[in-house]
Amino acid sequence: MLDLREIISGKKKLVGLDIGSSSLKLAEVISNSKGHYLNRFVEIPLPKGVIIDGVLADTNTLSLKIKEIFRNARCGRKGTVTSITGNSVIIKKVTLEQMNEAELRDLIHDEAGKYLPFENMDDVNYDFQILGENNYNPNQMDVIVVAAKKEIVNSYLEAFTAAGQNVEIMDVAPFVLETLYETNYEFDNEEIVIIINIGASTTGINVVKGGTSIFTRDFALAGNSITESLQEKYKVTFEEAEKIKIEGLPNASERENLDLKNSIFELAQPICLEIERSIDYFRSTFGGEDIKQILLAGGSAKINNLAKYLSETLNVKTELINPFLKINYNKRNIDVKNLESIKPVAATAIGLGLRKIGDK
Repeated sequence: MLDLREIISGKKKLVGLDIGSSSLKLAEVISNSKGHYLNRFVEIPLPKGVIIDGVLADTNTLSLKIKEIFRNARCGRKGTVTSITGNSVIIKKVTLEQMNEAELRDLIHDEAGKYLPFENMDDVNYDFQILGENNYNPNQMDVIVVAAKKEIVNSYLEAFTAAGQNVEIMDVAPFVLETLYETNYEFDNEEIVIIINIGASTTGINVVKGGTSIFTRDFALAGNSITESLQEKYKVTFEEAEKIKIEGLPNASERENLDLKNSIFELAQPICLEIERSIDYFRSTFGGEDIKQILLAGGSAKINNLAKYLSETLNVKTELINPFLKINYNKRNIDVKNLESIKPVAATAIGLGLRKIGDK
């Protein structure tokens, strides 16, 4: 049973805000002695062109939209967790000699050119996670290095500041769904799960072993490619085509909408093929380890028959990610009738909302 007193007095003071290329999604997750509760979830559209390939192109519009979503959510909390994605982020796994964290930070800064495509690390925000001892050489360790240009990070921070919000944590999109997975799913140290986030402009793939990322890849092909094809086919605006993609044709027969679903699935085939190539590459690079499951997130993950197609093609169980396996929700703020439809859409925002200061 949901204890509203614990929601009000919950220790967690952060709100997750997922900035996509087509919408903003806010999730307020309360963590207390009984677990995690989604207290609020709000989504608003973002005009096309504000975010392009993960790069902020219109700071003023994003700032206004951030104000709007906090106002709509009636959420007074100012500490925000958000993330960046796409070409604005470099994620690389490297193998190095064993050393402590201080030595590793200096090494990455001084010899970044060996690992990252940046000439001057003073212009870059970077962090790393030591994964542990290398499987083939005990004198070496595997490390995930994450980096983004300061000018890109700062552009997002400026938009939040102008909106009156403070960014406490700037995460990286592939790792956000890893947080959600760790919270909701049971796994052992050897299990491999692939989490695929199909957004509007970018599809992100994160291979997780024992709860830790071992391979990531983004590619610039996602839901917008389908929307644009529908826009051309039906001679409608982008916004109208987006609505058709989600809700079907207005005043259409059952047969017409079935044909539409089949057309949408056909338009999704290039995305599927790129997913297949990425997973084939992972399998060849990492020795063909068994994949337990594929979990789909993002608004375009709900495309009719997509999960079934990937499951049959890749011979791996594939389904939509479920943020509510171990996370409850406030029935006063969230309509249970909408729960099924928001699962893949809200996944990243909820993953952000689960973060707390001090997490690594």
